[in-house]
Amino acid sequence: MRTRLWRLLAIAGAVAVFSAACTGASDGGDAGPTAREAGDTVDLTQGGSVLHEVLARDSVRCGTRDALPGFAVLTADGDHVGFDNDFCRAIAAAVLGDASKVDFVDLETSARFTALQSGEVDVLVRNTTWTAGRDGTEGVTFLQPNFYDGQGMMVLSDSGFETLADLDGSVICSAGGTTSEGNVANEFARQGLDGEVLSFEDTDLLQKAFQAGRCDGWTSDVSQLTGLRSEYSDGASALTILEEVFSKEPLAPAVLDGETAWAQAVNWAVFAVIQAEEWGITSANVDTFLTSSDPNILKFLGVAADGATFNPGLGLPDDFAYQVISQVGNYAEIYDEHIAPLGLSRGNNAQWFDGGMLYAPPYR
Repeated sequence: MRTRLWRLLAIAGAVAVFSAACTGASDGGDAGPTAREAGDTVDLTQGGSVLHEVLARDSVRCGTRDALPGFAVLTADGDHVGFDNDFCRAIAAAVLGDASKVDFVDLETSARFTALQSGEVDVLVRNTTWTAGRDGTEGVTFLQPNFYDGQGMMVLSDSGFETLADLDGSVICSAGGTTSEGNVANEFARQGLDGEVLSFEDTDLLQKAFQAGRCDGWTSDVSQLTGLRSEYSDGASALTILEEVFSKEPLAPAVLDGETAWAQAVNWAVFAVIQAEEWGITSANVDTFLTSSDPNILKFLGVAADGATFNPGLGLPDDFAYQVISQVGNYAEIYDEHIAPLGLSRGNNAQWFDGGMLYAPPYR
């Protein structure tokens, strides 16, 4: 546990640490439109030490998982591939100028908050739902959701179940330590249905129980069910996800409570991905926007105007958004690579002007 003295010392030395780290953080990528020199640093006065530790370590320890198709998968070659993994890379690109400077830490569901609380990871990007109870009792701060989800129910396609009401008196499989357990119990109670929930700490054990006929339904976030269904041993067509969605599940990165400077840095890395899509800036065309006539875009990408770049004091280099977009891509690029192949439409994860919920605050 970090002591108050450590926090004060870390804050006092923030400018020096940040300056030193920014100068040498980009050895793996393009320096972008501005040089990462001492002039790019900011005076960090808001509490916390994780940002300084990340800069000194020159890597981001990102808590994730290793077997959720679409979101986070550890390949046979040892690569972490997926939607959440790319947001880990976006954070590294924003803070360190190099998307490859991520140490992926695969966490079991039951250990994810403990890992954050103990300092094993700097940030949790692991399809985790933001709830009031978790915000208030886990010692963590949730940030901008990177995926808006909802809970659903999956059944065998030949089971005859077509609605939740058809599952009255049934046994439901759920992952332990998740919001899914309570949500399905609440929904059954709301509809006046009887049911038993069997919880499993491990997804593989849950699937084996389901295949063995111990459960009639399998409940989780719709995105997770869709991903697991895509790799089901009997083929995706053997499973059906019911149309009813019975909860709100905003999936968001989380950091330790009190780490204001680090929280801001992570938040704006996520916002950069969202804003880039709104303006049509992609990894393929970002360099063409460096000479844009739009002063808002130039400011966003860290292009100097009148001899200076815009520095909002977020603890990030002025060209952080350029680094994120050029190395990782915008929201649509990440979504289309990892989530769209599962068959999930954008829905709530569309931009605000397309009827979705993605909306980045103004960068000014």
